[in-house]
Amino acid sequence: MHTDRRLYGLGLVAVATALWSTAGLFVNLVDLDAWTILGWRSVFAVLALLVIVLINRRSRGPVAAPVPGRILWLAVPVATVSMGAYVVALTLTTVANVMVVYASVPLLTATLAWFVLGERITGRVVTASIAAMVGVAVMVGGAVQPGHILGVAVAFMMTIAMGTQIVLARMHPGLDMAVVNLFAAVACAVCGLLLGQTAIPSLFELGVLAVFGISNTAIAYYFLLLGARHVPSAEVGILSTLEVILGPLWVWLAFAEIPSRGAIFGGAIVLAAVVWYLLAEARSSSSRQK
Repeated sequence: MHTDRRLYGLGLVAVATALWSTAGLFVNLVDLDAWTILGWRSVFAVLALLVIVLINRRSRGPVAAPVPGRILWLAVPVATVSMGAYVVALTLTTVANVMVVYASVPLLTATLAWFVLGERITGRVVTASIAAMVGVAVMVGGAVQPGHILGVAVAFMMTIAMGTQIVLARMHPGLDMAVVNLFAAVACAVCGLLLGQTAIPSLFELGVLAVFGISNTAIAYYFLLLGARHVPSAEVGILSTLEVILGPLWVWLAFAEIPSRGAIFGGAIVLAAVVWYLLAEARSSSSRQK
């Protein structure tokens, strides 16, 4: 039963990562500034999350232990930072710098889980996390320009928020993550619409942003945090680094943007680190069951 729950969680995290990785496709399809994209993407995410919340309330699944109100007040701001800080970071520094910082999410999440939940940090986790970070550094040239310190700081805030969300979902299984993400999406929509363009995007752009918000924000975040309840926090962080190599892959397939040799080589390192970790964990789990 434990293995079934783990596989279920891994599947949800993998789908969420794949959905997140399509962000480059949507951004390339619209000619809008980052704040406008954030605002309208979040509007459609709010609508999708409302539907998810209503479906969840009607289904009336197994009742989990009640979650203290203070946890909800903590989870909503954390989710808001996780959703919105990526766009803010991109206005202050390069995509490459943001990716380098985000590559630290497995180690950071594992450290948080160890400190808060007592989850053991294994040598396998450390090895896979460091290998993934090296791979991402190779992909982007490993450069973090000193003039982009504020953007790097915001990207680090985003990474901390993501790790904290994963740990909160595992720490409080009764926390309604759809509701948490709904409030976070509302906050991001308000900020984006206030700071972005006042003109309403074209029908085509609205259609792209609708699919973007529903898939990349609402469903992806919801699946990730559902899956995080059944998978060790460090493992969620390691799987999420696949976004870094899937993103350029989709853009290459859709827009023929050929990745550099460094991107291909670095992506291979990231992929090898994730596959090695999952296979090693599967062998270890199989031997324990014998």
